[in-house]
Parts: sequence; C-alpha cells; structure tokens
Amino acid sequence: MTPVTDILVPHKERFFLLAVAVIAFFISSCGDLNQDEAQQVNEALQDSLTSTTETWNLDMEIMEEGLKKIRLTGSYAASFNTEEANETRISGPVHVNVYDSTVSIKTWVDADSAIYRAESSEFELFGDVRVRTRDERRLQSEYLKWEQSKNRISTPRFVIITTPSDSIAGTGFIGESDLSSYTIKQPSGQVSLD
Repeated sequence: MTPVTDILVPHKERFFLLAVAVIAFFISSCGDLNQDEAQQVNEALQDSLTSTTETWNLDMEIMEEGLKKIRLTGSYAASFNTEEANETRISGPVHVNVYDSTVSIKTWVDADSAIYRAESSEFELFGDVRVRTRDERRLQSEYLKWEQSKNRISTPRFVIITTPSDSIAGTGFIGESDLSSYTIKQPSGQVSLD
C-alpha cells in the first residue's frame, strides 16, 4: 500500500525553486524590478508551493484514533495541494469500505470516480454510485456527497433506496451514511409495511 501523501516529486520542486531563485537573482542584479516583473516572480514562487502527486492502483486507508475507518481503492489518483485546496481525484472503479468501531465493515460504496477533500473530510462520488449497508439497505444515484465528519450523505439528483421491506425513489436526498434515517425531497415509489 502506498498512501497518496507519501509520493512526492522533490527533485522537480527543488529544481524549479532553484531556477526561480537564479532568475530572480539575475533580474534583481540588473536593476530594480518593475511592478510586472515583480508580479511574475511572485507568481512563479507561488507555483512552486503547489504540489501534485500521482498514484496508480490506489489503496488508501484513513485512520481515526488509531482505528481504520475507511479503505478506498481506485485505478488512478492525482492529488493537488495548494494553499487554497487539498484534494485527491480518483478514477475508478472506486471501491470504499467504511468500518465501525470494531473494525468490521458496515458500509460498502462503489462509484465510477471520486474526489476526496482531506481538510473537510468530504467525498464526492460520481457515476454509477451504489451504497450497501450491513443490514441490506441500498442506495443508487449518479452523484453522492459524503460528509464523513458529520456522518451525512446527500444528493440533489435522482436516488433509489431499497430495504428488505420497501423501496422508494425520488429527487433530492439527505441522510445518515448507514441509511438508517433519511429524507427524500420529492419522493415517488412504493412502501409495503409488514
């Protein structure tokens, strides 16, 4: 397993930073920088603070308080780290296992692609998104946002929820990640009570 954050490109970053420093030195030794030249040097230095990493056959685990909470696999991932954002774009198929406090899988998620934002602990899942829980609740949609820290999933799009006793479909969904409680804004479907 190679975590996304462990893969860096230090040689390119060092070379780029050295090249910018040399250019800045030569420009400054030739006289004062005008405003446009100073802005170009500042932009070049800011670009050197951007980090991009790539990973093939991604196998990533997210730990919380020493316990495995999430395992995510995908065929390719590109991580972008800047002052404004820290996100990983993952090409699929994407598979996510969500673990409970006993490190047993409680939820399985499959999608065509995903975006993970580390600073907000959010996932966006795209394509043929399918969620299955340990108690056989299922969700299908083309898009799903998962706010891990709030244990909440949502979508403004069409969604189908099935349980062992009923199914419902509709547009606009918000609920808990284990599908134990949820709201569909514009529901349609059948409910059978046993």
